[in-house]
Amino acid sequence: MAGRGGSRGGALLRTGSPDTCLDMQAALEVTARHCGRELDQYGQCVAAKPESWQRDCHHLKMNIARCTSNHPVIRQIRQACAEPFEAFEACLRQNEAATGNCAGQMRRFLQCAEQVQPASPPATVQAQPLPAS
Repeated sequence: MAGRGGSRGGALLRTGSPDTCLDMQAALEVTARHCGRELDQYGQCVAAKPESWQRDCHHLKMNIARCTSNHPVIRQIRQACAEPFEAFEACLRQNEAATGNCAGQMRRFLQCAEQVQPASPPATVQAQPLPAS
């Protein structure tokens, strides 16, 4: 994932061209959960502009990429679920002709991603009025 040269790990949570249908499914599930508004806007644009969507909807595709790169939960998923995701990717590489064999690894990654909870915001301290003297 982040910081691992040569790995496609970051591609899971960014827009791009994932190598397999399973990779795309996992990416879409995580993206839809955390960047659904951006994904919906892009989908509506593509549907509305069948002749020119690549050009006319590019800025919306970039909004999805920005969301997935900056979303705190997705960043946490990248860290917390690096191991099951790497196992999933290794399975895909070993089973290029039969990626369906990797459904279990994909399921484990998605289960891990579902367990990631947003980091709690820092506790705020309520200012108490000073007692009257």
